[in-house]
Amino acid sequence: MPQTIHRGIKSLIDEANAAIETVSAADAIKAAQDPNVVIVDIRDPREIEREGKIPGAFSCTRGMLEFWIDPQSPYAKPIFQEDKKFIFHCAGGLRSALAAKTAQDMGLKPVAHMGGGFAAWRDAGGPVEKWEPKKKG
Repeated sequence: MPQTIHRGIKSLIDEANAAIETVSAADAIKAAQDPNVVIVDIRDPREIEREGKIPGAFSCTRGMLEFWIDPQSPYAKPIFQEDKKFIFHCAGGLRSALAAKTAQDMGLKPVAHMGGGFAAWRDAGGPVEKWEPKKKG
């Protein structure tokens, strides 16, 4: 018997967008110059390698987000303990809405997400740098 999903991805994203701040790519480009703002890239490393990244953005895959935010987690990252604004982005603005909502629900503040994601950043003329994974060996 097939599963019955009662709250699908559209509902989850709509709920997230209703509860969080969304910034435009143009505003994110300006905000990225502020030392009190952290741009958080939640894309998979393969996406970042393929498309490039926002210079200075902190990379945190969506799967590790909660573990890296929680100071009680053995995986906690110091950057998430800083008194800064965190603007999350993904490729197109869907995963980052969910990530920002989760971060906000955990108590991280202030948080926002960039509407339209990395594609909107690039289309708005935001700087992009090439990224290559660290070589093992």
